[in-house]
Amino acid sequence: MSTHEYSGTPIEKQLPVYVYEAPVRLWHWVMATCMLFLIATGYLIGSPLPSVEGEASDHFLFGYIRFVHFAAAYIFTVFFLLRIYWAIVGNQYARDIFLVPVAMLNPAWWKGIVNRAAYYLFLKRSDRDYIGHNPMAEIAMFFMYILGTIFMICTGFAMYGEGLGRDSWAFAMFSSWVIPLLGQSQDVHTWHHVGMWYLIVFAIIHIYMVIREDVFGRVTMFSTMVNGWRSLKIKR
Repeated sequence: MSTHEYSGTPIEKQLPVYVYEAPVRLWHWVMATCMLFLIATGYLIGSPLPSVEGEASDHFLFGYIRFVHFAAAYIFTVFFLLRIYWAIVGNQYARDIFLVPVAMLNPAWWKGIVNRAAYYLFLKRSDRDYIGHNPMAEIAMFFMYILGTIFMICTGFAMYGEGLGRDSWAFAMFSSWVIPLLGQSQDVHTWHHVGMWYLIVFAIIHIYMVIREDVFGRVTMFSTMVNGWRSLKIKR
């Protein structure tokens, strides 16, 4: 049963449930770590540090920054592709965030978003419990993280392909169409920088949702992404 479908069985009777399998949990923490490195190094690439003193050949600071950015981008991309694969072969909760376009056809899903939004804004004292992602989390993950990630991968490798040259795989797969689509090289840089802030906003919203639900909700949140199990915290 998808998270946005309603069950007549009280959640107390359904829990605990093994929601997030090991590959999903590994992807989550690797993704979070990569984002920290990508944001930090990406900011420094866009706003470089002042030149260091001494002979330029004695220093490679900016080179190290770019290397960490490229390495994190490769890892981030590989794990995103693995996450898509696991959405196909994993359990039902592994694919919920990818099925938002389908869920949007369900009126109950939209009602769940309205109720959850009112709950997060403290306009409602409580909301129904979900075993997997709630509808608000699903729509945030899809439109901010998934689509944002695809955009950042495409624009990032488009710029990377420019440095590798026209004969490189990155130029053929990304630079050849992303740059003309967005205008010119500098436009790609600008939109990639905007995308960084877009993902920062997503991360802030995501962390708020998790902490708020972990404090006020009845079911586990943070620990579920550590051990995979959704359990009941309190009974009322």
